[in-house]
Amino acid sequence: MLRMSSRKSPERSKGQVKYLSQNEAIAIDQELFTEYGFSVDQLMELAGLSCANAVVRLANKCDDILVISGPGNNGGDGLVCARHLKLFGYKPTVLYPKQSKSDLMSRLITQITKMEIPFIKEESIQNPSDIEKNFSFIVDAIFGFSFIPPLRPPFDRLIDIVARCKTRVLSIDIPSGWHVEDGPSAFSVAIKPYALISLTAPKMCAKHFDGTHFLGGRFVPNSLIDRYSLNLPEYPDFESIMVLSK
Repeated sequence: MLRMSSRKSPERSKGQVKYLSQNEAIAIDQELFTEYGFSVDQLMELAGLSCANAVVRLANKCDDILVISGPGNNGGDGLVCARHLKLFGYKPTVLYPKQSKSDLMSRLITQITKMEIPFIKEESIQNPSDIEKNFSFIVDAIFGFSFIPPLRPPFDRLIDIVARCKTRVLSIDIPSGWHVEDGPSAFSVAIKPYALISLTAPKMCAKHFDGTHFLGGRFVPNSLIDRYSLNLPEYPDFESIMVLSK
């Protein structure tokens, strides 16, 4: 059940929120890192916290939550999300089949290990029932807006299993297997999530999504919003996420 904030969000303007192309999403990220002085781990922390808050709106504390993280920054968002879910009193488990060796990701893994969040191996997931009998919610943090098809092992197999699973899924920024601009393809496997949280601003593929759609990542300076004509609505009060559609 979706838990809604009781506070209403005032509109920044009456126009439509902009949906970003892949190049625009990359350019905005680069400006945040360079011109605005953000670090990768700083944005990852804010994004992961937003994702955890979206899960709180959708899942119960009694739910066993599987966070599936990919090798890039989207996977890092998932690791941060898992840590915050643990702090919120939830029960996350992490599947991280192709671990990055970067210092940032190594530190995230250390944090999760020290917080006694369990990891499971890819081999433990062979079919949808392996997820359905053990988990009641999935966080899809496999691929983000930098993903370029086709899918490769081991993620092609994992995404196929999740796509056939009846367990509810929240996808972070991009449903894994979707093209960042064109959305799902009839010729490749892709996750069909129950909910999506777009970070910074929605990507063009989100136009093809008709489930519960959150916006998260409350860190975009107004000057950058204006420069790219993002037309983002105001976040309600102190919230780090908002509902764009449900």
